[in-house]
Amino acid sequence: MKLADLKNIDFSEFRNLDFRNPGSWPTPARVIAYIVIFAFVVLIGYYFWLSDDKQQLTQAQQQEVTLKTEFEQKAAEASHLEIYKAQIAQMKRSFGTMLRQLPGKTEIPSLLQDISQTAQIDGLKQDLFKPENEIIKDFYAEKPIQIQVEGTYHQFGKFVSDLAALPRIVTVHDVTIKPMGNNSNGANLIMSLTAKTYRYLEQNEEQEHGRKKPVKRNARPGK
Repeated sequence: MKLADLKNIDFSEFRNLDFRNPGSWPTPARVIAYIVIFAFVVLIGYYFWLSDDKQQLTQAQQQEVTLKTEFEQKAAEASHLEIYKAQIAQMKRSFGTMLRQLPGKTEIPSLLQDISQTAQIDGLKQDLFKPENEIIKDFYAEKPIQIQVEGTYHQFGKFVSDLAALPRIVTVHDVTIKPMGNNSNGANLIMSLTAKTYRYLEQNEEQEHGRKKPVKRNARPGK
């Protein structure tokens, strides 16, 4: 059928078409039906093809945003890398300084003597000076010392200040001050405290302590 023939189509013939028997349709009707079906198939195919591309485009745009954000974060981290390195170096120096303030195992007796002599120099009377057993931590040992002295507020303040000024780390805990017995004028008082000093663990002690650490085990179901 030629295009010129379409001009001579009698559309009145389309009124009595039997849609249950398309084969009986006149040729112009069948041609138009084929064209409509073909156009519909093309449109459907194009729609699904375009939708798939649109979804891929959306995913690509989202990935672009994600990659851009990651790039900006990594660029910011890279720009601060030298600052981080300087901070780590400073932390290592500070840690080294603190570690040097921890006495070794052989220095503990002399440190205990320094603490006792500090009390005497400050004019305090010692009623109790009792070093207790060490408490092992991760990389250091804690040495508590129970101290009880007699003196005045001024002497107590100087004593605590002098302990803090020792070249080795000494901390003061659980301080209590009360008047002596029947002393009515309150000139002399009793101060009780726990002084703690620390030492670093030798390498063999750290290894031994690591072996003694309890291993956590998962509890059995139902227990």
